[in-house]
Order: sequence, then C-alpha cells, then structure tokens
Amino acid sequence: MEQTRIHFVGDELVAGYGDARALGWTGRVMARTRGLDALATTLAVPGETTAQLAERWGPEAARRSVHPGINRLVIGVGVADVVAGVSAARSRLALANILDKAASEHRSCLVVGPPPLWHAAPDATAALSHALGEVCSRRGIPFVETFESLRHHDQWAADVQRHDGRHPGQAGYGLLAWLVLHRGWYEWLGVDQPTD
Repeated sequence: MEQTRIHFVGDELVAGYGDARALGWTGRVMARTRGLDALATTLAVPGETTAQLAERWGPEAARRSVHPGINRLVIGVGVADVVAGVSAARSRLALANILDKAASEHRSCLVVGPPPLWHAAPDATAALSHALGEVCSRRGIPFVETFESLRHHDQWAADVQRHDGRHPGQAGYGLLAWLVLHRGWYEWLGVDQPTD
C-alpha cells in the first residue's frame, strides 16, 4: 500500500486551539480513519487569511510530502478574512490559487469552510462560505460546509460562548469532525467508513 501524506493547513481551528483534549477536529477525523497508511501533519498559523495561506502553504507542504506516494491537502478556512475585512471575491481568488497550484502538483484537495464564530459578522461569514463553496464546485473539489450547519446549533453556540466566542472546545470540535467525516471524507480518501 502506498503511503499517504495528509497536510492540514489553515488557522488555529485546524490546530485545535481551545480543545482540552488537544485533538481538535483534525485529530478526531484521523482517529476515525482506517484502512489507510497515512501520516497527517497540521500546518496551522493563527489568524491567517486565505491570501496569507496561499503564499506559504506550498513550501511547507513540499517539505513534508512523500515521493513516490500520495500527497493530499485539507484546507480549513476560518474567519480571519471576515475579521480583516477581506472581500469574498478576494478570498475566492486566494482559494482558487491554492487549489490550482495543488492540482498542478497532483495533490487531491478537500476544503472545510468557516464555522460561525461570534467575533466575525455572520452575514460576511455566510458570504465567505458560499464563495468558497462555488470555487470548489467549479473544480470538482469536496467542500464541507459548516456555517449554515452550525449557525443555529445550540450545542455549538454554547460551546463557543464558553470559549470567548472565538473558538470552540471539545464539543464544538467534535461537531466539526462529525461534519467532515459525514460529508465526503471517506469518499475523498477512498476508504470505508468504520462501523464501530
């Protein structure tokens, strides 16, 4: 079996900041992934915008890639663009650049959209999520929508409010992991979903 490298890139949510179990959603997702010889690495920069991510992900992922083997990229987009006042159009362009570069390197991608966080304007976050989803749809890239799924979710709201409105805790990261796992993760990897 060929070894797979999975690089998770994004902001502090990709790193699982605020999770007392230190797993975040990425650790929970990998713990539920079977039948794959995979090394997962988390390459997170707190508060990073999509434009900043587009500038730095390539060299960082290249150092951790395997040849021959399969290299995959998971892009977790947070709300930094919203907080920084970046337009949805600029965010769309930055993600398109990331996806196009990854495609040129034969890296299969999956994108996880921004969840609702109280320090980021909800309408702008919704617009960002929609714009990113469009970019992915045009390129046939799996997109995990999290904003609308969690916008009115009581457990998510309570967990984020307990953590200053900027990030979730254990319960919230569990919800994010569930969304990723049930919205294309196993199909993207080409592995069976565990039954336990």
